[in-house]
Amino acid sequence: MTATGHNEAPSGAQVQAQAGGGEGATALAAFWAAHRPEVFAGAANWTALSGGRTNAVWRVQTPAGALVVKLYRADAATPLFANDPEAEAASLAALAGTGLAPDLVATALTPQGPSLVYSHIAGRPWQAADNPSLVAEALARLHARALPDGLPMRPPGADRLRAEALAMLDDLGPQGAALAALRPGALPDPGDAPPAFIHGDATAANALVTGAGLTFIDWQCPGGGDAADDLAVFLSPAMQAVSGNAPLTAAGEAAFLASYQAAGADHARTVARYHARAPLYHWRMAAYATWRAARGDDAYAAAAALETARLKAAK
Repeated sequence: MTATGHNEAPSGAQVQAQAGGGEGATALAAFWAAHRPEVFAGAANWTALSGGRTNAVWRVQTPAGALVVKLYRADAATPLFANDPEAEAASLAALAGTGLAPDLVATALTPQGPSLVYSHIAGRPWQAADNPSLVAEALARLHARALPDGLPMRPPGADRLRAEALAMLDDLGPQGAALAALRPGALPDPGDAPPAFIHGDATAANALVTGAGLTFIDWQCPGGGDAADDLAVFLSPAMQAVSGNAPLTAAGEAAFLASYQAAGADHARTVARYHARAPLYHWRMAAYATWRAARGDDAYAAAAALETARLKAAK
């Protein structure tokens, strides 16, 4: 659906909105044209992007180049993945010029809700045919960077993983009880490490392969935490499935971890923590995928089955 000229939208702007969101998109275009005219003067073709599962996102063509405008949806956070516009803005600012994230352009609290503008990345999501080392090496670079001030902190250790899984399973009734019975038993203690700068949602869908390498998008749940959490999200069969991929093969997973480990001694310890806690990571993600499926997200039903199968294999 295309809307032009309504709600004081910039002259000539075309807003191709998501279903049911035409008026909101037009109002958002009007807001940004009024508040950042030096950025949005002459902007046209607000085209809704279909990849975002959490927030409304548009590609906006301006005379200076393409931008992405994100409008955060209220109450879109889930038990594992936050939806924090301030944390996303802080992460993009901290990573300016690194290629690991888009360049931040502007942020604002608009009448429609919090909104963020950043540079559009010309690329495509990582696919199973791509080298997993691309993602591993980019995560290693991220985890080696200084942790920005003000990001949410995540407690280290296995206790947090167990608590997060149990909290979701408690909401699921008999289905949750069946999965709770698969709870991993005693695991080796690999120790913990100082908190690293983590993406928090490092799925294949959020890892864009570009001509220059790899750039992560959708930074709404970053923080200070165990770098192994990012490895677990990328390696999760469920998260690969909802990204449109088959689960990584054993060879692909090994190549990913070997590339990450080769980046330095600290990364080798991160891989050791991932291996030690892999059953817990799979159990927690199986709980999450089941929790999402129970709330009507059909994409997670098959994903939950894949994660549960990997959990049983890992036990």
